[in-house]
Formats: sequence, C-alpha cells, structure tokens
Amino acid sequence: MTNIRDFISIDQEILGGQPVFKGTRVPIESLFLHLEKGVTLDGFLEDFPTVSKEQAISVLGIAEKIMTSKNIEKIYEAAA
Repeated sequence: MTNIRDFISIDQEILGGQPVFKGTRVPIESLFLHLEKGVTLDGFLEDFPTVSKEQAISVLGIAEKIMTSKNIEKIYEAAA
C-alpha cells in the first residue's frame, strides 16, 4: 500500500493541523470539494499548481482503499 505520509502532511503549524498535500498548504479536502462540484482533476490541478498530478491521484487511491476496506466499520467507528 502507498505510504500515506508520502502524500499527506498533518502539522499543527500548517492550517491548524488540517491534512494537506505534502509540501504544500493545499488542504486534501479541497480536492474532494472540487470533484464534488464537477471540476475535473485537471481543473483542480490548474487551481492548485503546487499539487502534482501524482499526489492527487495517490490521495484518491488512498481514499479508495480506505472506503473499500473490509475494516470500514472500524474506521467508521473510530471517526464517529
């Protein structure tokens, strides 16, 4: 599995600890908000040029693995 820390940083000094794309100040949430609004991946990358295509695709892959995990119930309970 992809090492999450290669693509996502959480640091209290950057946006109060909100997860961001590693090496940037771009919140991970912004990718999902763009996609939810129908913005293409290329459109997101145009809006946030400090995020690489590899980073964005890797984060989507990480989200897929989490959401399709057999342990999703445990993840859900931990987040609740």
